[in-house]
Amino acid sequence: MIYKREVKQAQKALWIWIIALGGMSFLIMSVYPQFAANKEQLDDMMKLYPEAMLKAFNMDSLGFDTPLGFYAIEGYLFVTLFGSIYAAMMAGSMIVKEESEKTVEFLLSKPVSRGRIVAEKALAVFTNLLLFNIVLSLINYAGFRYAGDEAIDMKIFFMISLAPFLLHLTFAAIAFAISAIMRKSRAVTSISLAIVLLSYFFDIVQSIAEKFEPLKYVTPFEYVDSAYIIEHTAIKPLYVSLMAGIVVICVLVAYAVYKRKDLSV
Repeated sequence: MIYKREVKQAQKALWIWIIALGGMSFLIMSVYPQFAANKEQLDDMMKLYPEAMLKAFNMDSLGFDTPLGFYAIEGYLFVTLFGSIYAAMMAGSMIVKEESEKTVEFLLSKPVSRGRIVAEKALAVFTNLLLFNIVLSLINYAGFRYAGDEAIDMKIFFMISLAPFLLHLTFAAIAFAISAIMRKSRAVTSISLAIVLLSYFFDIVQSIAEKFEPLKYVTPFEYVDSAYIIEHTAIKPLYVSLMAGIVVICVLVAYAVYKRKDLSV
């Protein structure tokens, strides 16, 4: 009951975000043929960019000469950053809204335990993000096919599609735990968005300044670095383990806190 209700309620926002991000991604890939046709001019232009900017956006290791490289530089940011913002907002409202909207008393009057409430809401978050990323991946594939006749390395495409899903799950889990701890939706949204944006800021800083390199271990955006994925057709096992650990710990925290929480009705 709870799972179906949450999935259904999330559909409107889900498809708005899919259309917005998918449309932007497809639009970016649609201009790739023009970029490829002017590769020499692009190379000359990139030589004028500061080295820090090239590193920040992986332009020092990726090129505009292939659809995958072009997407990794131009389109991947939209899927990872804005997709993470959607994931944090959606998961962050999942538990706390029952208290904010004064519906928790009705929910608890049903023959369901608090543990089941958390489990079904967590499953709804996973389902929404899975659908979100599957549809975006299909749109991206259509964009790649529209961009040119070059064969796409499907292993790389799969990894470059899987990585944002894992990233979105990570930020969603963090927001989900915060949602179980706090009582006000606005506070949860603010904190969750701040974590996403601060993580992205840390990723930019560590990529352009070697003395801040240790920050790469605390920013999930580094875990799904497009340059590494395209070069090695893989995500670093350490980073996969970190993301999985964050997801598991955050869901367990949400479960433990909500079972003991003094709910305001």
